[in-house]
Order: sequence, then structure tokens, then C-alpha cells
Amino acid sequence: MVILLICAATGCVADASPEDSRIITDQYGREVSVPSDVKSALCSGSGCLRYLVYLQAEDLAVGVDSADKVQEDALGRPYSIVHAGMFESLPLFGEARGRDDPEKIVALGPDIVFKTTSSGVAVGMAEAEALQQRTGVPVIGFQYGSVRTEADLLLMYNSLRLMGSVIGREERAEDVIDFIEKEIADLEERTRDIPVSERKRVYIGGIGNKGAHGIISTEPAYGPFEWVHADNVAYGLGTDHADVAKEALVDWDPEYLFIDLSSTHLGEGNALDQLKTDPALAGLSAVRSGKVYGVLPYNSYTTNYGTVIADAYFIGSVLYPEQFADIDPIEKADEIYSIFVGEPVFSRLNSQYNGLGFSQIQL
Repeated sequence: MVILLICAATGCVADASPEDSRIITDQYGREVSVPSDVKSALCSGSGCLRYLVYLQAEDLAVGVDSADKVQEDALGRPYSIVHAGMFESLPLFGEARGRDDPEKIVALGPDIVFKTTSSGVAVGMAEAEALQQRTGVPVIGFQYGSVRTEADLLLMYNSLRLMGSVIGREERAEDVIDFIEKEIADLEERTRDIPVSERKRVYIGGIGNKGAHGIISTEPAYGPFEWVHADNVAYGLGTDHADVAKEALVDWDPEYLFIDLSSTHLGEGNALDQLKTDPALAGLSAVRSGKVYGVLPYNSYTTNYGTVIADAYFIGSVLYPEQFADIDPIEKADEIYSIFVGEPVFSRLNSQYNGLGFSQIQL
């Protein structure tokens, strides 16, 4: 997969006066005057602070929102595991998902506010402009992206490049993007020659989406399945998150079931309980043959890119062991986390899910 930088999407830097400032065009086409040397920042909205960590610039943060400050609410986030103490000690400037407190932002006096949205361009532009007007602080707006489509992945790259250009971390942004591209290319190369007739039929359930869900919660465009050329039985239901009918899952009867372990935090009625107690689900071929596996949740305050890539290597090793014979999924996960967040955090992350990650689950 080759990704080209699109200037209009990432934000173009131009000379501006006074000499200690410059003009950045954000993803919504807003021209924003920002300091030439940014020394402090706030990250508003789902996943925004994660990007600051990816760029190795977390020390710029002078405050956090409620979703990052309270670590009990930050399960499934490698960047929070590494920087929990720091985030807990920082002042609160607003609530989760971009519900900012302008007075608190003014009191903290950051050089810049980065603001993500998942509500579309028009809403994102309006929110960014409104916050800038109310605080007098430059606000750079952008969309987070995802791995559902190549366009979504490009959006993620452009967002990293935009943030990197504002804070002087352009080289680090390119390093992260290059790493993602190389990992996806490696996954695809290992499995691209598997004949269509030999590709395993698979389903992932329990996908987290603004909270924990049961077995019917899935991703028809689940990146790891696409990268290892597995046959996702839910493919064709679009590219957005989907809740499928239980009857459809029974009819599809996949060979392998993967469970996003965020579901375990649902309590009664989680995906694993459903597979144990629902007679129709217990009759699935994957359940009867013991081909049920746990993967680490990748969707916590939107996409954790390190986790989604690590999950792909585990899934590949389960479905096509010959093609992944040289891969230890746990060692590979720690290599990936070290690149993204600076530390190997697999065991600490997995402990949040009773150690079921990257394992065959006995029901």
C-alpha cells in the first residue's frame, strides 16, 4: 500500500507575521496562526492525546480530559498504561469526546489546542472555530481516521503529519507511518498467495464501540482479517461498525471465532458467556471444535493502532501457522508497542482482560 501526502488534507505551512508565528491550514481548511515553537498543548477529543504520544511529544501536554485522567476509564489503551502517572497528575480541562471547558483551557494557557472529531467535517469545523473564539487559543482541527478503508488510513496519516508539522515532529510522524506501512505490507505478503478456496472463514465478535458489547458487535471491514486474507463472514455489510443478527451468525457458521476481549467488561451477557449459554451459539462449528480465540481490544477512545496490528499477527499465526512460523505473537506485540508508545506493554495490557489475550479460550 502506497500512501501519498495530500497537502490540502494534512495542512500546509506558510510564512506569516509576526516572525514568531506561522499559518497552519487545518483539515477543515481553516487558516490558524500558531506559534513557530510550540511549547505546550492540549488534546481534545477521542484519541487526540494518543497521537501526541505517538509523536513522542507527550511532555507538551499541560492538561487532559476526563477520559485520559481517570485510569479506570482508560482500559485497553497502551499509551495510558505507559503514561498513567503523568496523565493523572495533569489538570482537567474538559470531559470526554471533546466536551471542553473553555474557562479551564484559558486558565491553563496552552500554546495550541488540537481537536479531533468523529462527527464529520462540518461539525468538526464548527467545533474547532467555536472553541478558538471562546478561548483565544489557536485550535487545529482534524479527524482521527481508522483502519477500515485505505481512505481512513490515509486520513490517519494526514492527521499525524498535520500534528507533527505544528510541533516540529515531522520526522517522527514519517517514522510511525513508515512502520505501519511496513507491517501491513508484511502481513499481506505472508498470506497473499493463499488460494481463495483455502482462506479460513472467520468472525470477530464483542467489538468495543463506545462501551462493551456482546457477540453480535462486529466490524465488517476488520483490518486484521483483510491484511491476512481471511474470509470475514460479515464482509459486505459496509465499512462501519455493525450489530448483526444472531441468526445470521448461526447461518454463517464461521470456522474460527475471535473475541474482542473488551466484551468481558460487559459482565453478564458478554460474548464468552453468550457462547457458553446460548444453545444456538454453542452449536457453532468454531465453538464445538474449540476454535475460539481472544484478541486485545483495539477500540478504546477510538483506534489503538499498535493493538490492531499486533492482533493481526496473532490472528495470522492462528489461521496460517506456516506463514507465521517465525512470529511469536507476544514478542511481536511488544516490539510494536515499543515503537508506538515507547515500552513493551503486552503483559500489563493483557492483565486487564484476565490474561485471555492471544490465547485459545476454553468455554
